[in-house]
Amino acid sequence: MAMSGPSLGGFDDDDSAMPMADMNVTPLVDVMLVLLIIFMVAAPMMVVGVPVELPKTAAPRAAAPRPPVVLTVSVDGRVFLAKEEIPADQLAARLTEMHKADPEAPIYVRGDRAAPYGEVLRVMGRVTQAGITRVSLIAEVEPNAVAVQAR
Repeated sequence: MAMSGPSLGGFDDDDSAMPMADMNVTPLVDVMLVLLIIFMVAAPMMVVGVPVELPKTAAPRAAAPRPPVVLTVSVDGRVFLAKEEIPADQLAARLTEMHKADPEAPIYVRGDRAAPYGEVLRVMGRVTQAGITRVSLIAEVEPNAVAVQAR
């Protein structure tokens, strides 16, 4: 026996009813948020390596790496030690006393791209004049540059 009236499935039998083509993303977002929370909770608990019981020692802990000493040469030739401007006549003296306090501390020189080449070399000369031999230049990596490994 055929039933009359609206169908029980919620769709009409005529051809005017088209299936909904939009994807419901709410369940997807819910699952992603749950996974995010699970990883945020579990990540700190992950231990790198094989779990072992470490022995006790009387040796002091290794010193944390110290922040580098950065000298900056601005466009107009001014020299900054960290963020403090240093007059040119006091630069060698400040570097000498820093070298006496920590002889192994490296110096990083940042020269502005538009700074005169001679000014950057003058600052590097003052660094070596203070007895510091570990001097490095800081530069930005060019976009799309091919890295060359030193041998």
